[in-house]
Amino acid sequence: MKYGIKTLDDFDFSGKTVLCRLDLNSPYDPGTGKLKDTTRIEKAVPTIEELSDKGTKLVLLTHQGGDLEYHNYISTELHAQVISGLIGKEVSFIDDVCGPGARDAIKKLENGQILLLDNVRYMAEEMNLFETKLKLSPSEQAKTIIIRKLSPLAHLYICDAFAAAHRDQPTLVGFQELLPSAMGRLFEAEYGVLSKIIIEPDHPVVFMMGGAKIEDAFNMMPKVLKDGIADNILSAGLLGQLFLMAKGVSLGEASEGIIYAKKLDQYLEHAKEILNGFPDKIVTPVDFAAEKDGREEIRIDNLPSGDAIMDIGEATIDKYKEFLSSANTVFINGPAGVFEKPETEKGTRELFTHTALSKAFSVIGGGDSITAAKKYRLEKDFSYMCTGGGAMVRFLSGEELPVVKALKKGAINLQKENYH
Repeated sequence: MKYGIKTLDDFDFSGKTVLCRLDLNSPYDPGTGKLKDTTRIEKAVPTIEELSDKGTKLVLLTHQGGDLEYHNYISTELHAQVISGLIGKEVSFIDDVCGPGARDAIKKLENGQILLLDNVRYMAEEMNLFETKLKLSPSEQAKTIIIRKLSPLAHLYICDAFAAAHRDQPTLVGFQELLPSAMGRLFEAEYGVLSKIIIEPDHPVVFMMGGAKIEDAFNMMPKVLKDGIADNILSAGLLGQLFLMAKGVSLGEASEGIIYAKKLDQYLEHAKEILNGFPDKIVTPVDFAAEKDGREEIRIDNLPSGDAIMDIGEATIDKYKEFLSSANTVFINGPAGVFEKPETEKGTRELFTHTALSKAFSVIGGGDSITAAKKYRLEKDFSYMCTGGGAMVRFLSGEELPVVKALKKGAINLQKENYH
């Protein structure tokens, strides 16, 4: 047992039916009908292979898209094909979640066989709105349809969905109420890496925060600054722009329009508080780049600009490299700009490459960050790539994640292997 949670080393799996909840949520390209990135699937392979090799009747569950990202809301049949290719072994699929077809398929599994059920978010109780509106306790979630239908068929529950550990949904926290439970190898690894950053980081510690999703960053920054975890936070992406707005810098209608359209202006007062409380630790851009007949550099004293900011500028890149060069630990969440375009990828490409090839213990996380790292073929150069985005940031904010809490509770309440 580690961190108060049972691991795969704590059970005898041979001949047991195991429900394994993964997070294989992947970007989907409707034009090609294929998954655009399979990083999360690749990361789940060690747990899948280990459980299958130990002779389990393995049932995989995952979500794909949902009510908050409807464009990725598809069946998980593609995921089964990808897993089969990665492990060199058939992974059967059924277009059912917990109905008669799924339950019958589970009962027919032989030792070592693997079955992937369809997208759990086809069940209303697995939707984000169900979670946020009803706010059911884990014991109440154990009474939902999907848990009641599947739990009687299984001996054990394994959660390897660290990227979804901040979610409070039945297949993530409900099974632990009824079945002996453990975390998978990916969950164990990511929990350990992030714990190291919080508990015993090797200073100086530099956080680089960018991207377009900055909501969770405002929960995390006060914690890592107040507790002395982060020595500096390099702000890029929309976060860097928001901090400058909080300083009274006018970016221009095009850039500020994006901030207001995304309703991120609600964080301006919070940004001011952080700047006032930690003026020497928050580092903001000194220039930017826009896309205009190629790449156009814009210094702060030339703002406001009529063009939308798409990247940090060269002077900022050089400034941030100085901080990164002196760091012993670097945590990155979010690209520095719009890395998908050659004109505006320079900040992301140079800072990611500089960090990955440095001496520092480097951790990178979040979907866009991983996609960028893979674009520049840096996956093996970072010390660790974390599949979680929201879960990772909330963990670093000091919040006990619902899935972690459920696994710890399960370890206490179900000490014995209560196999059926």
